Amino acid sequence: MDGRKVSESRFVLSKMMEPQDTNPFGSVHGGVIMKNIDVAGAVAAMRHCRSNAVTVSVDRIDFIEPVRVGELVLFKATVNAVGRTSMEVGVRVEAENLLTGNVRYVASAYITFVAVDAHGKPCPVPPLAVETEEEARRCAEAALRRETRLTLRRAEAASQAKG
Repeated sequence: MDGRKVSESRFVLSKMMEPQDTNPFGSVHGGVIMKNIDVAGAVAAMRHCRSNAVTVSVDRIDFIEPVRVGELVLFKATVNAVGRTSMEVGVRVEAENLLTGNVRYVASAYITFVAVDAHGKPCPVPPLAVETEEEARRCAEAALRRETRLTLRRAEAASQAKG
């Protein structure tokens, strides 16, 4: 299976935030941001594997600053690393004030997707062809996050087995 370049799967979703997207505090509801993070991440994952991809875990979502009604929000998704059937996708979220042009970094997330075939069974994904130092750094950091996830899963399984 040939490797696929990071640039071939990169995806940017843009959404204008509207009044129905807000919470009682007047900022965009975190769930709206989370849903769009997942959508953007899924598109990047599917571009990489060229099959369906399902969300299996979210390592973290960090909300840095609130998003306001009327801002254009960009969800920038990049495949960071791949396993046999899984892919880690990083999503950077930026909000642009269309009146001033000011762009702010407002959130980020790391999501793991698994490629699935027509029967919903995990299927192999192409290797990731890393071309830049930035991509290599992201790939190495993703490997550390994966190892942490696996260590936590093993510890949870051992704890449940005891009891």
